[in-house]
Amino acid sequence: MTEVAGAFETTITRQVRLPYLLTLPEGYREDGERWPVILFLHGAGERGADLERVRIHGIPKVVAARPDLPFITVSPQCPENQWWPDFLEALIGLLDEVLGRYHADPDRVYLTGLSMGGYGSWHLASAYPERFAAVAPICGGALWAYGFPQRVCALRDVPVWAFHGGDDDVVPLTASQQLVDTLRECGGNVIFTVYPGVGHDSWTQTYDSPALYEWFLAQRRGG
Repeated sequence: MTEVAGAFETTITRQVRLPYLLTLPEGYREDGERWPVILFLHGAGERGADLERVRIHGIPKVVAARPDLPFITVSPQCPENQWWPDFLEALIGLLDEVLGRYHADPDRVYLTGLSMGGYGSWHLASAYPERFAAVAPICGGALWAYGFPQRVCALRDVPVWAFHGGDDDVVPLTASQQLVDTLRECGGNVIFTVYPGVGHDSWTQTYDSPALYEWFLAQRRGG
């Protein structure tokens, strides 16, 4: 028998395409104040190649009804049959493009998402905690194969407000609860809102409430 020990090393690159919706707030000017940014990650039902799907729920729907919302908003679309945790580097690349192209404040970047986008928010923020001033995952959780729940401790210095329906039969309440508990145990600044009697759609009342946007605006990176 002949045994050979070796190591294979190579560089693998891939091309990624993320269509997105972007809105600029009323009063936006390139020579004016720098504006806060909301990065929104949609749920599984809005994946695909039709950006109109992204308008169905969450921040794009809110902005359509409230054009006075004082944020630049960017809402990318995840490809069909893919998951946000597979696009973390691409999402940061998109954020960098937005910050470079528009008069945006890098110290006031807020991340939020619902369902699959809630998962994406936990994953993206935990991988790049230094990029966000605050995070608001809604009815999400994390994939244990990626090193969670312990990995969530990377967010100990980032304000987090998590939301979940008490009767969610799609993503169980425990998916958020375990991350919240772990983050609290490692000294994180986390608020957890549970809506009693509410199912999977815990995002409508969350995004319709002015309280979320007031809380975002009260947070600043490093502050």
